[in-house]
Amino acid sequence: MDSVPGLDLSQPPFDLLDDAGRARLQASVDLGFHAAGTTLIEAGKASPHVHVILKGLVHAYQADGRGGEQRFADYGPGDVFGAWAAMAGRARLSYRADGECLSFLIPAEVFRRLIQDNPRFAAYFNEGLATKGQLSVSGADRREAAELMVTRVGEAQLAPAEHVTAATSIADATARLRERRVDCLLVDDADHPEPGILTRTDLLDAVALQRLPLEAPVGPLASRPLVCVGSDDVLFQALIGMTEHRVERVVVRDRGTIAGTLGIAEVLSHFAAHSHLISLRLARAHTLEDIASAAAGMTELVRSLAAHGARMPYLMGLVSALNGRVMAQIFDLLVPSEHRDRICLLVMGSEGRREQLLKTDQDNALVVADDLDWPGLAEAMDRFSTSLSQVGYPPCPGRVMVDNPHWRMTAAQWQARIGHWQQRHGGEAALDLSIALDARPIAGNAALFAPVKAGLATLGQDEILLHHLASATLNFNTPLTFFGRVRGDPRGIDLKKGAIFPIVHGVRCLALRHGIAATGSIERCEALTALAALPRELGRDLPQALNVFQRMRLEAQLAALEAGRVPDNHVDTQALRRLDRELLRDALHVVKEFREHVRRAFHLVD
Repeated sequence: MDSVPGLDLSQPPFDLLDDAGRARLQASVDLGFHAAGTTLIEAGKASPHVHVILKGLVHAYQADGRGGEQRFADYGPGDVFGAWAAMAGRARLSYRADGECLSFLIPAEVFRRLIQDNPRFAAYFNEGLATKGQLSVSGADRREAAELMVTRVGEAQLAPAEHVTAATSIADATARLRERRVDCLLVDDADHPEPGILTRTDLLDAVALQRLPLEAPVGPLASRPLVCVGSDDVLFQALIGMTEHRVERVVVRDRGTIAGTLGIAEVLSHFAAHSHLISLRLARAHTLEDIASAAAGMTELVRSLAAHGARMPYLMGLVSALNGRVMAQIFDLLVPSEHRDRICLLVMGSEGRREQLLKTDQDNALVVADDLDWPGLAEAMDRFSTSLSQVGYPPCPGRVMVDNPHWRMTAAQWQARIGHWQQRHGGEAALDLSIALDARPIAGNAALFAPVKAGLATLGQDEILLHHLASATLNFNTPLTFFGRVRGDPRGIDLKKGAIFPIVHGVRCLALRHGIAATGSIERCEALTALAALPRELGRDLPQALNVFQRMRLEAQLAALEAGRVPDNHVDTQALRRLDRELLRDALHVVKEFREHVRRAFHLVD
């Protein structure tokens, strides 16, 4: 087939292809003529081509659930459509020519090969249009960041897993480290089903600080349980794990067996991670001023990683891990060590779901052991909330904070509150329950939270409670017009109310009904899909839509900070690129479809 002139490969997204990809595309593309009214792609079916419009107009239509259809979007010269149908083997929409139309035809098989061979080109279609302008920027730092997002742990330079027995002496273990040129050893002990890990620092502390003899066995020095990552995880996930667990080396498992260890040095060989600098400063922080100084770099870290095209789940996971460390270190500064085992600090809201990006309102609570005798608890929690404010986490307008006795309860009081939530189905009780369902422990004794978590799970058996709780999903209308276009006010649209909240809360209610313990929205979606509590297509599209909303909101918030404004949840749709507006509209239709699913699942009425 002769190449077809006219397809501009210097424009997005084709500028993301390498030279071989552009040559393959140019050699395979064809030109198609479509008469007025021709259906180019039919919903529910695979498409043999991806289309790039050269001339004319194409309308996309979506089934309305009543046997008809409504217009969803319009595509003109330069627009690309049919990519999803080529990748997934099934179109979500029907595309029909309005008048005579010419389009470049990219064979679906060629398109899939381009996706497979070009990660940045694939990210353009998989991650969302909000990242596309960033992906097109070239440079060594962008390539390094992309490697961090796509490189698997198993592809990194792993250190061999060197095993010693628990009876090995400190002297012999030290010699083994030097001989094998490794930084850690795995310690096998008959009293433990899994090995422990022993580092150079552990051996140094044992000799220099504990004054143990060189003949002492290393078994008691090993740390357990192991912090592990899978060989199929990406490097960014390993970085999150190191940050959250405050370690600089993790064990890599491949199909259940230990394949080696991965250290921060190996990760940094792929990417100069500013997040590690924050972690290092936190590890060395001994005062509130030190912690505040380390945390001051968080916003710039988010800005940098977002500009490098970091995927939203990875970015949110890393930020949550760093936030958790900041809060846990302040907690340890203010709570005497003799009391920490009788208290559990919880984070809730977006922090509890690990969906936080910029520093936002404090959402935290406390579980206190019933027998704790510490008159200074209230004063310490007042200081904790004040300290978080000084570090950059403003007070919660709704006072969901540990300095509020309403959220500082003994284990028995938590159980009584859960009983209260079961009896009161609306108003403040429903709001409090929604917040508590996302709680997770980050400091103190996590075991204190286990019975609270179990008590919350029992509420999933109460269909009347679930009905009232889920009704909040319909409180805010999806910002779409009757014809499926984005609707907003002069400030734009409030993505939190009209887009993020319906997904987060609807998924939260479904997870409670089906006994899913996960707190993250994406993890809840995956679990619900596995249980067939969400249709497969919806379970696939909801995380994608949530990522789109989170990224668009983040970009608007970062722009507000740069302009000296207070960031909020609004996005100015008029300022978006045309492709971004279409992606936003597509994602909002996913929200609309999900709201209908929640309405049916819980028998709700507007």
